Amino acid sequence: MFLEPNGNPHPLPHNPVKALVAPRPIGWISTLSETGVANLAPYSFFNLIADAPFMVMFATSGHKDSFRNVQATGEFVWNLVNRELADAMNRSAAHVPAGVDEFALAGLTKAPSKTVAAPRVAEAKAALECRLDQIVPLKSTEAGRSNSLVIATVTQVYINDAALDQGLFDVAGVQSLARLGYMDYAAVETTFRLDRPD
Repeated sequence: MFLEPNGNPHPLPHNPVKALVAPRPIGWISTLSETGVANLAPYSFFNLIADAPFMVMFATSGHKDSFRNVQATGEFVWNLVNRELADAMNRSAAHVPAGVDEFALAGLTKAPSKTVAAPRVAEAKAALECRLDQIVPLKSTEAGRSNSLVIATVTQVYINDAALDQGLFDVAGVQSLARLGYMDYAAVETTFRLDRPD
């Protein structure tokens, strides 16, 4: 079967592209507005993209409050979503007016960051404080919709000590959550090791 990825109407019940490129880390991004209002939202397109220095990216399909806050302040925090935070993460995805604090909406606690003003999710087992490097405009096939890629450098790492096992971050123990296609998610429950041939 071959499919036109942007076909409308689509021959399948739902477009399968996001299900094919999965699992994807969840970009649970916390920011502060210029007036000090906290914002928290999950992004489906997020990843680590470099080291030395460590850099991350998230892409926004349609400019949301998080994007506008990063554009205005130049900073954000990525918060790790695990299985026990799945419902809170989902609540923070609600479309609400700009002045609504999604931390409160999701029943979460703000914790101070060390290198940025934006708070992190206190309940998250790990977080990355980030400073903006660049915003890359992306094309859009929908009239009136702007898409952008946000690239930032990691300035501080937070790890809950309970998430460490013999000095290593315990991904399976924490049950880190990943985004799949459709309305599906996966929690990491098992891992295995492969040593590189060289």
